[in-house]
Amino acid sequence: MSELLPAEDLVVREENPDDIEAIRRINRLAFERDVEAGIVDALREAGAVTLSMVACQVDPATGAEEVIGHALYSPIIIEGANESCSAVGLGPLAVLPDYQRQGVGTFLMEVSLEILRRAGHPAVILVGHPNYYPRFGFLPAEEWGLSVAFEVPPGVFQAIELQPGALAGVAGTIRFRPEFVV
Repeated sequence: MSELLPAEDLVVREENPDDIEAIRRINRLAFERDVEAGIVDALREAGAVTLSMVACQVDPATGAEEVIGHALYSPIIIEGANESCSAVGLGPLAVLPDYQRQGVGTFLMEVSLEILRRAGHPAVILVGHPNYYPRFGFLPAEEWGLSVAFEVPPGVFQAIELQPGALAGVAGTIRFRPEFVV
């Protein structure tokens, strides 16, 4: 495992227009393709971004920031839900390869989940690595009677309640934004 970045050298904040090109670069390099960068651009263009956060390494001498990580949350629909629930979907979460395994993604997740929690969002749904997201409290989404409209490997469809009991009685099929269909 690589050295962790010192906390004082790392800032997590909402994206601003000056970050857009860096966000594209992060997603391209982290996923080694253009798909995720295109999804982020399409969601932004459609006005379908609930929260977009960047992690920045800060130069202690100058205070200059380099954007090294990104997390994006967008609205989802739960079709056939027994209860109303305005959960959001996470995706993508990306960190520049040179900064992976240094705590950047973890810090980005912790800060963004807390912002969503404080804003009153009830839950987050994602399709992601089954060994990474449980550390933040994500569980298999099937535990709440949720399914996804496409085939995924076991353990990758996950959810977390940001408000206790938010997914109780909410069963249905998750529909991510159409921008995810590539």
